[in-house]
Amino acid sequence: MIDDDLQSIDPSVFVHPSAQLYGRLTIAAESSVWPNVVVRAEAHHVAVGRYTNLQDFVMIHVGYDHPTEIGDFCSITHHATVHGCTIEDDCLIGINAVVMDGAVVGRGSIVAGGAMIKEGDVFPPGSIIAGVPARQIAERDCARPNRQNAWQYHWNAQAYRRGDHRAWASDEYASWMRELTAKIERDEDLDGLR
Repeated sequence: MIDDDLQSIDPSVFVHPSAQLYGRLTIAAESSVWPNVVVRAEAHHVAVGRYTNLQDFVMIHVGYDHPTEIGDFCSITHHATVHGCTIEDDCLIGINAVVMDGAVVGRGSIVAGGAMIKEGDVFPPGSIIAGVPARQIAERDCARPNRQNAWQYHWNAQAYRRGDHRAWASDEYASWMRELTAKIERDEDLDGLR
């Protein structure tokens, strides 16, 4: 279900029919919204960047005082909750992680599965974040592997659009992955995009 009056979803975005999208929402080009995702923006707005994937059962909501903004090439993985916060470009939010109001996850970071980022916590770019409550446990720029994950979901979204639910098992995919990995190592996957 999509609430069209307040939404700007690029035509290239894959939106699974079971997703429920309400309120003021923008989703930029080539992103994907997977089964049973819920996005609600009763106040403020939700903005999702390019080539970003919202995986199965993700919940995205706004805070009373904060919008939710997610950058380009992000993966918000299964069952994660993203609530009134900012996720910068090239981040991966792990399975069952929670990111709360006013929090900021810096570019190229990873939030471990099951982590709980408290209200107002700010993590610099290249953070590895884990725990309950979450804290920075290491520093490493994960932009490239995070972009690879986002590209994989982009490939899969295009396949699902064609009705192909086994695309990652194909020889074509394996060949594409080898080429993609080489491009990412040289940041050539971003040619014309940044």
